Amino acid sequence: MDKFRMMFQFLQSNQESFMNGICGIMALASAQMYSAFEFSCPCMPEYNYTYGIGLLIVPPIWFFLIGFVLNNNVSVLAEEWKRPTGSRSKDPTILRYMFCSITQRSLIAPAVWVSVTLMDGKSFLCAFSINLDIDRFGNYSLFKGISETEKLKLLAKIPCKDLFEHQEIRVATSRYIKCISQACGWMFLLMMTFTAFLIRAIRPCFTQAAFLKTKYWSHYIDIERKMFDETCKEHAKSFAKVCIRQYFENISGEMQNFHGHHSGKDDSDEDEDKKKSDEEKLLGIRAQDDMNKVLWNWHTCKPALALRKDQRDDENNGKMNGEANGAINGFVKGHTHDVSKKEWAVYYSKV
Repeated sequence: MDKFRMMFQFLQSNQESFMNGICGIMALASAQMYSAFEFSCPCMPEYNYTYGIGLLIVPPIWFFLIGFVLNNNVSVLAEEWKRPTGSRSKDPTILRYMFCSITQRSLIAPAVWVSVTLMDGKSFLCAFSINLDIDRFGNYSLFKGISETEKLKLLAKIPCKDLFEHQEIRVATSRYIKCISQACGWMFLLMMTFTAFLIRAIRPCFTQAAFLKTKYWSHYIDIERKMFDETCKEHAKSFAKVCIRQYFENISGEMQNFHGHHSGKDDSDEDEDKKKSDEEKLLGIRAQDDMNKVLWNWHTCKPALALRKDQRDDENNGKMNGEANGAINGFVKGHTHDVSKKEWAVYYSKV
C-alpha cells in the first residue's frame, strides 16, 4: 500500500506526466480494442457504407470524449470560465491554452484508431465495395443480363468471403480497396505528424513571451485549486477533531457532575500541543456559517493576484537593515561603538 500511495502522490504532483501516461494507455487501448474487435460487414447495399464509415468515425469520437472525461483540467477550465470576475480578471488566452492542451491530449487515441482502421482496410472495403467498376478486374460477363439492383447486391457481398462466389474477383477488389485505404492511412499519419511539428516548433518562435505567460498562469490555476482543496481537507479534519473532543469533554463533565465525581487530571504536554495544532489549523473559522461564507466568497470573488507583505516581516526587515547600516557607519541603535582607550604614562629624566 505504501508503494501505491507514493506512486499516487507522484502522479498527483506531476500532472503533466500523469496525463501523458493516460493518453498513452488510451492509445494502446484503442489499438487493442480494434484487434479484438470482430469486424462483421452487413454485406447489404443499404448498410455497407453506413457501417464502414461509422466504424471509422464513431469510435474516435468516443475516445475523444473519454479523453476529456479522464482529464482533470476539464473541471478546472469549466470553473475558471464560469466563475464570476470579482477581484480577479479572466484572461481568455489562458482559457484557450488550457482548452488546446486538453484537446491535443484527447486527440491521441482517436488518431491511433483512425490510423489502425485505415491500415487494416476492412472498413474501406465494406463502405466502398458498391462503388467498384468490376469491368476493370477482367470478368466482363459477370454482370451481363442483370439489373442495377442485383448488381449492387452482388457488389455489396464482396467483403463477405462466404457469400461472394467469385474468389478471384474478390481478392483483386479487396487488394485494390485496401491499397487505397492504406494510402489514406499514411497520408493521415503524415498530416497529423506535420501538424504536431508545426504546433511544437513554430508557435514558440513567434509568441514565446505570451506562451510562457499563459503556461505559467494555467499551471498556477491548477496548483491553486489543489492547494485550496488540501487546505479545506485539513480544516475539515481539524474541525471534526475539535468538535468531537469538545463533545466528549462536555459529556464527561455532565456525567461527573451527575455522579458527584471530580477529577483533577491535567492534560499532558503532548495533548496540549495537539490541541494547539488543531486550533491553529482552524485559521479562526469555528462556525458552520462562517465556513459557508468563506467558500461562497472564494467562488464568487477570488482574491486579486497581488500579494501584500506581512507587517511583521517589514518591521523585522527594517530593524535588520537599520542595524546593518548602523554597524557599517559606526552606529548601532543610535549609539556609537565603545572604543577602549589606552592610557600612556611618559617619564622624563635629566641626566
